[in-house]
Amino acid sequence: MANHKSAEKRIRSNEAKRVRNRYQAKTTRTFIKKLRTTTAKNEAESLLKEVTSMIDKLAKKNIIHWKKAANQKSKLTRLVNKLG
Repeated sequence: MANHKSAEKRIRSNEAKRVRNRYQAKTTRTFIKKLRTTTAKNEAESLLKEVTSMIDKLAKKNIIHWKKAANQKSKLTRLVNKLG
């Protein structure tokens, strides 16, 4: 148990940040899955733009590693470019 007020506040703020980070990461994963199952090229391109932005935001906030973000964006871009 925390002995100081500042430690108690840190515990509360860490929990709030953890929940927010998990929500943002899960939402991004859902959009990535939606993009992977899309077959229409124009829809996939608009989704790619949105997903790329979401991935960049996760990497900027250090929720995911910046190299993982680069790999994901690269793979998704190649997937969209393959669509007819």
